[in-house]
Amino acid sequence: MIKPNIKNEKIKRSFFSWLKEANGNCDSTIGKIENAVVLYEEFTKYAEFNTFSPDKAVEFKKWLRLRKHKENSISLVTYHAYLRSLRKFFTWLCSQPGYKSKINTATIQYLNISEKEERIATQQNIREFPQLDYVRKLTDSIQISNEIDQRDRAMISFALLTGMRDQAIITLPLGCFDEEKKLILQDPRLGVQTKFSKLIPSILFKFDEKLYQYFLEWVIYLKNKGFTSKDPLFPRSKSDKGENNLSFEPATEIIQEYWQGTGRIRDIFKTRAEKAGLSYFPPHTFRHLAVDLALKNCKTGEEIKAVSQNFGHENIATTLSSYSNFDHLRLRDILNNIDFSGKPVKSEKDLLEEILNKMNKQEE
Repeated sequence: MIKPNIKNEKIKRSFFSWLKEANGNCDSTIGKIENAVVLYEEFTKYAEFNTFSPDKAVEFKKWLRLRKHKENSISLVTYHAYLRSLRKFFTWLCSQPGYKSKINTATIQYLNISEKEERIATQQNIREFPQLDYVRKLTDSIQISNEIDQRDRAMISFALLTGMRDQAIITLPLGCFDEEKKLILQDPRLGVQTKFSKLIPSILFKFDEKLYQYFLEWVIYLKNKGFTSKDPLFPRSKSDKGENNLSFEPATEIIQEYWQGTGRIRDIFKTRAEKAGLSYFPPHTFRHLAVDLALKNCKTGEEIKAVSQNFGHENIATTLSSYSNFDHLRLRDILNNIDFSGKPVKSEKDLLEEILNKMNKQEE
């Protein structure tokens, strides 16, 4: 068995520390980059990084494309991501003592892929997401017999009403909700894990009054239970052992602790969908639905900008490009409603609003 290279291990530790402390990357991002570096070491049989060369870069790309994962070759998207991570590593490495004279930026460019592959790897797929009726059926299907039922129903409702990411939801303290203003303050200073650690003030959308009541009832319940502003808005379940001390009975109570990862929230969405006899949609798809519903009801450019800002986006382009890709049926309907008669338009502003209204025409 080939042992890891000690010199490589030391420089990797320095690099990962730099990513976290100086570059501000989160643990999940660092983990993905680390996987790419480890793959390169596997290919070179743990040769020192300062032996990196154009020939090795080319051979590594060939090796990576042929590498099997669960009997299948890796996808072009994964291939592109590995190479991008590896370029980041070697770009940092070529500025470090002992590597400056042996690795240069021109050599690192050999880890690029072709322009055609780049276009294919980076194009966005159309994301399927649920509809409002689905969320209503899902939440209405939860029969409330304990506080876990109440929490799950409120959390599903909340995921749509805010469009928040699941990582932010599980790290959100109760005190971040202002009932009077219907405001959620996603504040990283209070432990909320937002994307890029942004401070995001979000107003709950008025998609459905019943869903809002489910959430509000949960907030009132927590406060009556003695939860403080620093306690989690959606706390963990209390796991109780069964009578034989080996098996675990289904949890019926909550505990004043935060979840450590998003896996459990996805399990809840999946289990509740199965019990309701519905297809499973991950929590993040509720964010797509929230964007879709909000944009459909926008009537002015100002409203579109407000919606975009409510999702934590710095500009409208991010909202439209990342969350407004249409499937072929929706695209057909939109294009069929465009007026090609040549009639004069009123003004540039009115035209923009008219097109957006048609594009986001509210479903009956």
